[in-house]
Amino acid sequence: MKNIIIVNGSPRKNFNTAKMCESFADGVKNAEAGAEIIHLYDVDFKGCRSCFACKLKNGKSYGKCAYLDGLAPILDKISAADGLVIASPIYCSDVTGVTRCFIERLTFPYFEYKEGYPSIAPKRLKTAMIYTMNVSETISNQMYPDLFNKTEFMITTVFEKPVRIFAYDTYQFSDYDKYVMETFDKNEKLKQKEHQFPLDLKKAYEAGENMVKSI
Repeated sequence: MKNIIIVNGSPRKNFNTAKMCESFADGVKNAEAGAEIIHLYDVDFKGCRSCFACKLKNGKSYGKCAYLDGLAPILDKISAADGLVIASPIYCSDVTGVTRCFIERLTFPYFEYKEGYPSIAPKRLKTAMIYTMNVSETISNQMYPDLFNKTEFMITTVFEKPVRIFAYDTYQFSDYDKYVMETFDKNEKLKQKEHQFPLDLKKAYEAGENMVKSI
């Protein structure tokens, strides 16, 4: 059975990003493949430590991250998978810190310091990126013109270019009245949640089905 690993880079397991992951997984399963969601905030790990063991000539860890922490078995799972999805909300104009650390650890061992930086990943995995954010698509295009290409650069270097799935203008709180949030109209946010977010979930579901079909 084909197997897709879905990595949730949000600290919340029951909100927008997690729900997009779940919908993607449902699409994968409907296409008769396996899907596993991994919540990065549950994993004890850090980013690349610049030990360069993955680049050491004749080293036992050449092409593989040598650091044995909570991420190591997850990296092993991904190396044997057929597809990979990375999901993150946008925090302070970037993906979450743990998502960035994960991408470092995942991708750096897989490209060689040779002409053209060839990939030595076990597979050219099918990939997808899920981005959620509380601003509109128009504002996102204005604020983040290079963010997504920058985030995906190393992923595209070692795997296939990711399919992008966006959820814009997301609902941030279960009760807007409890928080200082004068810059957003809670009623408009609720409309977005009730009418647009189900369509975003559908896009994630269809992307899950399509990933399996493309493998």
